[in-house]
Amino acid sequence: MAFCPGYLRGLSFIGDFAVVGLSRPRGNCTFSGLALDDNLAKADSDARCGLMVTDLKGGDIVHWLRIEGVVEELYDVVTLPGAVRPMALGFKTDEIRHFLNVGELGNLVPN
Repeated sequence: MAFCPGYLRGLSFIGDFAVVGLSRPRGNCTFSGLALDDNLAKADSDARCGLMVTDLKGGDIVHWLRIEGVVEELYDVVTLPGAVRPMALGFKTDEIRHFLNVGELGNLVPN
């Protein structure tokens, strides 16, 4: 449906859109020799880590997020319908100590 420059790792649907996770190849040769190598060469592109949002009606990539730095692989993707201000908290910052999430009682997991 759409060319995604990376190894697809994770898929989530929301409305008429698919959100896929992309990973870069690992340092070892586990993923070498796959069709993606040829497709990347044809597109004059490198594998990347990130997210791509595809319109399921036409196959167009409507949004993308490229992740660079030490993160080279994603393992899954999830959409959060109705989320107003989603965020990722790091374990090395002070904000995680002050984070409080109050959910509905139906979402609590019993001990």
